[in-house]
Amino acid sequence: MAKLIACLILGIVAGISSGAAMAANPLPQTQASKEQVRKLIETIGKHYAVADNLRDRRQAFENLMESTPEPTRVQIRSVDAGGIDAQLIWPARLHHPLGRRAILYLHGGGFYSGSLRTHRAIAGSLAKAASADVLLIDYRLAPDSPYPAQIDDALNAYRWLLDSGYESDNVVVVGDSAGGNLAIEATLRQMRVRGPLPAAVVALSPITDLAATGASLARNTGHDPLINTAELDRIRGAYLATRSPSDPMASPLYADLTGFPPLLLQVGSDEALLDDTLRLAEKAKLAGVDVQAEVWPGMIHQWQLFPSLLDGARQSNQRIADYAIEHFADRPKQ
Repeated sequence: MAKLIACLILGIVAGISSGAAMAANPLPQTQASKEQVRKLIETIGKHYAVADNLRDRRQAFENLMESTPEPTRVQIRSVDAGGIDAQLIWPARLHHPLGRRAILYLHGGGFYSGSLRTHRAIAGSLAKAASADVLLIDYRLAPDSPYPAQIDDALNAYRWLLDSGYESDNVVVVGDSAGGNLAIEATLRQMRVRGPLPAAVVALSPITDLAATGASLARNTGHDPLINTAELDRIRGAYLATRSPSDPMASPLYADLTGFPPLLLQVGSDEALLDDTLRLAEKAKLAGVDVQAEVWPGMIHQWQLFPSLLDGARQSNQRIADYAIEHFADRPKQ
């Protein structure tokens, strides 16, 4: 385990499924990238400077993402995805959704914030890069709707895609932060009922341990402007209520991952939740999951949401799209 973590912190992608090779990717962070991240941290700090409660932090996230451009060259249709407000997003070169391959995108925001607006940019980016329909859902938020409402909504949206004609092996589930948690937990619940599983799952900077036992929470707390121990305390109070934070049905780090679909994990080397990803990757490996864990040098929590500001976000979004394409059943034959 120590050897794996040491390699990952150096920015190595670990193909840690059985027999998988290790490859030097992503590349080391450039000076230009460091400056981009520094400016983003300053911007985040301005928005969150006095946001010390759920309502203010929810609004701060909305305001932060309002400053990012809307996606271009995409079509957007509002849909009712099994009782959940959602948007179906697809490349503008097509007059209608592809109807063959889909990405279900579950936004982050600590289970209590985030919206269609905050994540349209990354959803549009993935739609174009993966030539796929992206279903972005506006799931219910804590504390008004605590656990398990968010997982219920995620799973209902996934099943809506299947009912709408998408084959499960042409659906990839993607989520960031809390959405990464939901992507994993919704898939685990689908496994428990022996339902058709997605082709793959992608979890970006996921919250996998609501008990907050990872050492990186202390080690990286000064580098990560979006999440720390205090934020995890807020999340637990809003989302879990009296449920144990180490319940495997809420914290996937404690779940049995045997039989889980192919899994891509991305995390930044400067994230407070770095260990949430590394420990989950190791557990998935031991369970026989085809898992790849990527540590992106110098990146902070949810950097993938800022493709207009960060080279690293554009590169990671392309990587997510490439991974989805590799796992769609209708991918071109080699």
